[in-house]
Amino acid sequence: MARAFIFSFFSRIFATDFTRMNRAVPRLEEGWRLVSVPQNDDQRGSLCFAEWQHLPFEPQRVFWIFGVPEGAQRGGHSHATCAEVVFPVSGSFDMTVDTGSQRRTIRMDRPDTGIYIGPNTWCELTGFAPGTVCVVFASQPYDPQGYVNDYEVFLQNKRIKQ
Repeated sequence: MARAFIFSFFSRIFATDFTRMNRAVPRLEEGWRLVSVPQNDDQRGSLCFAEWQHLPFEPQRVFWIFGVPEGAQRGGHSHATCAEVVFPVSGSFDMTVDTGSQRRTIRMDRPDTGIYIGPNTWCELTGFAPGTVCVVFASQPYDPQGYVNDYEVFLQNKRIKQ
């Protein structure tokens, strides 16, 4: 009740629908889901923000990807234990997620909507529009030993765990 009052109060002040805060689209399959953060629009422009409660984990690392040449791919790996949330803060790209049993491509083109990629989920970022910038929140510090960079090894690992 108090939360609904607070959202309503701030929505009137900022002319923003704060009921969208921490709205997560239901998980389509284990391993990934879309995650929304608040967006505030006014005559000065738009502002999105992420506080730790908006994310499914407390970030230990943040990095950004930019200047991706036409036709280039990022990702092409899974993480053994690290989870990530990727936001297209400017521009757009295609995110392909693969759980070993389902492969799906999602167009990421809204700065208020990121995608959660859980551990043991393969991801590929392609189709970058010119000038795209994406920000990634990671659940763990960088560890090169935690990456699986070979798709066949990823699939073998998924079969072993089933």
